[in-house]
Order: sequence, then C-alpha cells, then structure tokens
Amino acid sequence: SAHFGHIVGAQDVIDGKAKTASGIKAIDDKTLEVTLDAPIAYCLALLTYSDTFVVQQKLVESGATWTDKAYGTGPYMVKEWKRGQSIELAANPNYWQGTPGIPKILMPFTKDSETAYQLYQTGELDIEGSGQNPVPAAHIPDVQNLPDFKSAAQLTTRYIGFNTQKPPFDNPDVRRAFALAVDKATLANQVLAGGVVPADRILPTGLVGTQLPIKPLAYSPDDAKAALATAGYADGQNFPEITLAYGQEGDNETVVQALQSMWEQNLGLKVKLQSFELATFSKNLDTTYYTPTEGLQFYYSVWGADYPDPQNFLSQLLHTGNPNNNGHFSDPQFDQLTEEADTMGDRAQIEQRLQLYNQAEQIAIDKVAWIPLFYPKLNILVRPRVEGMVLTPQGLIVPDWSQLKLK
Repeated sequence: SAHFGHIVGAQDVIDGKAKTASGIKAIDDKTLEVTLDAPIAYCLALLTYSDTFVVQQKLVESGATWTDKAYGTGPYMVKEWKRGQSIELAANPNYWQGTPGIPKILMPFTKDSETAYQLYQTGELDIEGSGQNPVPAAHIPDVQNLPDFKSAAQLTTRYIGFNTQKPPFDNPDVRRAFALAVDKATLANQVLAGGVVPADRILPTGLVGTQLPIKPLAYSPDDAKAALATAGYADGQNFPEITLAYGQEGDNETVVQALQSMWEQNLGLKVKLQSFELATFSKNLDTTYYTPTEGLQFYYSVWGADYPDPQNFLSQLLHTGNPNNNGHFSDPQFDQLTEEADTMGDRAQIEQRLQLYNQAEQIAIDKVAWIPLFYPKLNILVRPRVEGMVLTPQGLIVPDWSQLKLK
C-alpha cells in the first residue's frame, strides 16, 4: 500500500475487499492502463522500482512457491541457487543484446563485510562490497589509493529511529537530547575513516530537493544536557533503562558502540546494545509499528531510495499511519505538507512541490523524528580486469550487458 495506494481501487485489494484494482486495465496485449486518484509527480520514478516488474500470470498462478524460482528475459539465467550460500548465473544465449561476454557469474553470500574483504584479498572474489555491506571502514585507508577501489555517494541515510509511542522517547525533549549529543563529524571521519558523509538532514545529498537548505540540530553537549533536564531527567537522574537495537551487518557494531560512548559521555546515560540477525531485526521493526508497546525502544537503521524522489523518504517513512513509519512519528502539519506535495503532478509546480517537502523535512528535524547520522558511500573493490560496469548512487550497474567482459 505504501507504493501503490494512489492507484484507483488498489486499497480495496490490499484490504481484501476486491480481487482486482479497478484502476488497472489491460487495453490490449501490449498496453496497460493505470488510473491514479490524483496527479502523482513521482509516478514514472515509481515504475522503475522492482515491485512493478512484469511476470507471467501463469507463473504467479502456479502456486505459492513460484517465487522460489527465477523467471525473466534478462542477460543471465539462474543455474543454481544454494539458499544462504550462493547463486550461480549462466549467460542467456537468447538475450536481446546478444550473449553476455562472461559465461558464468558466481555470487557467494558472506555473513559480513570483513569476510568478503578477506576473500577479495586472497583472490577468491572479483568484486567486493555493496550498499548494505561496503568495504569495512577499517580497511579504507589500506585500499583507497588502489585502482581497484571505487567510491560513490549513495541515495541512502543511516539513522536512529525512535518508538514515539513508548517512554522515554515519546518525549521530544528526550529525543532532542540524544540528537544533540551525537558528534556526527567524529563518527563519520574518525570512527568510519571518512568512508561516509555526516548527515545534517533526512534527505541524502544529491536527491532532488536537497538544494534547499535545512537548519540542522548541531552537536552540542551542553544543549543536550539542557534538553534532558527539560524532559525531567537532569543529570540523567531517574532515566529508565534503554536498549538500542541494530541488525548484524557491515560496520553496524562499530557505529552503535561509538554512539553508546557518546551518549554516556555527553548525557551520563548507559545505553544497552542488542543485535539481531537482519531478518529478525526487520520483524522487530514490523512489531514496533503494529504493536508499539511490545516493540523496540529505539533502533539503528537505514533507508535507501527505492526511486529518487523526496516522497520516498518523507511521506513513505514519516507520514502518520504509513506502514514504513515504524516509530509512529506523527505531526498534522507535516502530514498536510507532504500530502499536498505528493499530489502535485504538474511540472510547472516542481519548485513549489520541493518547497513543501523542505518545510516538512524541517518539521521532522525540529521534532526529532529521526537522528540522521550519515550518508553511506558505496565503497567497493572491483578488479581492473572487470570491464563494463559503472558505479552510480543506485549501485553498481551494467549499462550494456553485451559489453560486460573480463580482460
């Protein structure tokens, strides 16, 4: 519903009131008509997201396990899938651009970025790093001058989210205290060795709309202590026990330990840390949304652009009632601004639309919906013998699969 709620009749399907959406019609074998309930400026961008990819109807109707197999007309076919271990791809001889130049690609799954880095060092990998698991920060000084090292800004924000339905983070002054106590420059430049960019806002650098300024919550231990006192916890007295949750991947443990130290040093508070395997962490975020009293208190998380539009961050993640708004941040003015911006589809309104999102983002910053920490860089290693790949803010892509080859 978060992505397709504006399609006429889609919500009825989601709610179980209808089997098909009245706003989706097959006009003929090659034409699909989609009717929206309002002008949606980001509609074309949304169509690039994987939820809109075409699949054969007969496959979907073949049973609940149809997603266990791979179907399509892409450059590679799945030859073997070992769950939790690896995927082996074989070149598709019928691909429309011609058979790709590399006959086989093996994609092993590693449990952490350090393991992947070591496999690269021993020559077992040709590519190491991804958006979720980039080159470990500790190794960036060792590789940043090598021809193998590639780096690009990502349309991604790492942040601290709060369960605003559960004490103590239902109090905005507590959230403000925690935000003001984080030294983002030290976190980015020292703890993570400059492999990320400190964040002063929710929208990641480079996303449309970030050309408009935001007044951030600047690091200030004194102001942090004052905010905590305003919340009724002067010098940390009588502050309840709190636990920061995080998923097990990349440099997450390094980041949360640094935050734990900053909060203890600047607020005098001891924060417990609890790690979860990623699938469990994701389920716990869902629980935080659906049953907030049983959910996480606060959590270290990430959001990367599904499509490059402010709506995908602000409306998707912080509008009241959106299923991706795990922490239940809610502000009537924020909702009004984003709702108006979401339905401005006229190109002539683009500047006005971005101004509305900018105002909404400022509200979210001022009321500490999140603590935006940093914008990750896509730091990866690619052996020089690999040709035909391009690094972009959306990841490592192959513009023309017929040109993918090994020297």
